[in-house]
Amino acid sequence: MSEKRLEIRTYRRLDELQAIRTSWEDLLANYPLATTFSTPEWLFPWWQSFGKNQELLVAGFFADSRLIGLAPLSLAPFRAAKIIPLRRLRLMGDGSKDSDNLDLPVRPGFEGRFASSLLDFLERESNCWDVCELNTLPPQSPGAHALRQVLGQNKWLAIEKHSPSSVIALPATWEEYLRGLSAKERGKIGLRARRLQKKYATRIRKCTEEVEMESLLRALYELHGKHWLLRGLPGTLHLPARRQFYGEMARLLLARHRLEFWVLELNGNVVAAQFGLRHGSTVFSLQEGFDPDCAADSVGYVLRSQVLKQLIADGVRRYDFLGGSDDSKMRWGAQAAHYLNLSFARPFSAGAAYLQLQRYAGQNKAWLRRNLPATAWDLLHKTNIAIRGIARNVSGEEKVPDQE
Repeated sequence: MSEKRLEIRTYRRLDELQAIRTSWEDLLANYPLATTFSTPEWLFPWWQSFGKNQELLVAGFFADSRLIGLAPLSLAPFRAAKIIPLRRLRLMGDGSKDSDNLDLPVRPGFEGRFASSLLDFLERESNCWDVCELNTLPPQSPGAHALRQVLGQNKWLAIEKHSPSSVIALPATWEEYLRGLSAKERGKIGLRARRLQKKYATRIRKCTEEVEMESLLRALYELHGKHWLLRGLPGTLHLPARRQFYGEMARLLLARHRLEFWVLELNGNVVAAQFGLRHGSTVFSLQEGFDPDCAADSVGYVLRSQVLKQLIADGVRRYDFLGGSDDSKMRWGAQAAHYLNLSFARPFSAGAAYLQLQRYAGQNKAWLRRNLPATAWDLLHKTNIAIRGIARNVSGEEKVPDQE
């Protein structure tokens, strides 16, 4: 195959992207790693809700008039060290703590040409950006892998970091799934479901009609908020922009049968909700909530177990918890994984200087860990985790922990 560069077309407005929607969907249909987070159904509503202080800079890559790769990027200003104005290039969907698995979809066989052409595009647009940060990439992303190689060949400064994620590989049957859990967990699943059914008129159902969407979303918001209020925090779903995003995104996904929005009712009242996204044979667990007044009945736990049972019967083979790998996910049979966060800048640029400073800061952290007494490092580490946890909750990253 010829290694000539691809034709590059730039899109700076949402209506321009709408014009290539059919080609975009065809690209994703031929991309093995496609997820909800790279679809127009996710990114268009996200941009309408969160893109007000950013600029679109999307690059489409064509061969013989066929879209073979997409770099859905956006621009936003920021200040390094709170004083130096820089421009950051990110993947469309990044910045609000709502999106994971953001990616650079490319047709198989075109990865090398795509990466070389993308670097050409970034060089051509070099006057409008300083540093590029591509976060929550799937580590096996072919486009990202090819881009890393091209960055190295051209001596661009690049820094790679990992962030945790977790996913359950689901078998073909519920019985096989249960055999993969601990004996304690298997017992809890059956016991808690039976106990709930004896005490209440129990109903688990999936949102299938747009007419019920608004009331079920309100229930999710209320249940999510109740949990976080008990911890003295506002939660993540109280923000008007996020509610606007969820409402429009859910409507679009429901129309394409790609929404997994489940609720548990006791005596006719919604007491637990789980909001997920389906793409192919994968379901992504995005948000959830349960009534703290029903915590003793383990309503969130029962809902997840019954949803997993139904998803397995429906042919789902991956249940993705997205970010994080805490014990509440591992007990369901999840395996720890990670995302790739790739930051880079042109050589001898302000962005490269910024990344070098970040690299030195990371090295200093490693030095502190090696040289501080264990008790001092442990205290520093726990304090940092607590501060970051509060910040994530305020910005919208935290999810409701699973019930014991």
